[in-house]
Amino acid sequence: MSTKIFGIKNCNIMKKTFEFFETNGMSYQFIDYKKQAPSLDLLSGFLSKISLDDLVNRRGTTYKKLSEEDKAKTQQPETALVLLSEKSSMIKRPIIEFEDGDLLIGFDEEAILAKK
Repeated sequence: MSTKIFGIKNCNIMKKTFEFFETNGMSYQFIDYKKQAPSLDLLSGFLSKISLDDLVNRRGTTYKKLSEEDKAKTQQPETALVLLSEKSSMIKRPIIEFEDGDLLIGFDEEAILAKK
C-alpha cells in the first residue's frame, strides 16, 4: 500500500501538500473526492481512527450554508457519514493515510517527514 492523500484537487492546502510531497521525493496516490465520492465504508474507516470532530470541517463554506437540521446531522456518526459522502467539501483536508495505516488530518510538515 502506498501513501494516499484524500481531498479536492483545487484546494490551496492540497496544492501545498502535493508540492511538499513532490519536493521531498515522497510518492503518493491522490484520491479526489470530486471524481470519486468517498464511500460510507471509507468514511467509517476514517472514524475508526479519528473523531468525528477531526473529520468534519465546520469552518468551511459548505458547512456554513447547511440548514440547522443538516448541521445537527454532523453531530452523530450515522447521519454525518451520509452527509459527508454527499457533500465531500465538508471533509477536512488533506487526509493522509500512510502505508502503516496511520492517518494525518491537515498539512503538518514535521508529521509527514516523520513518516518518510
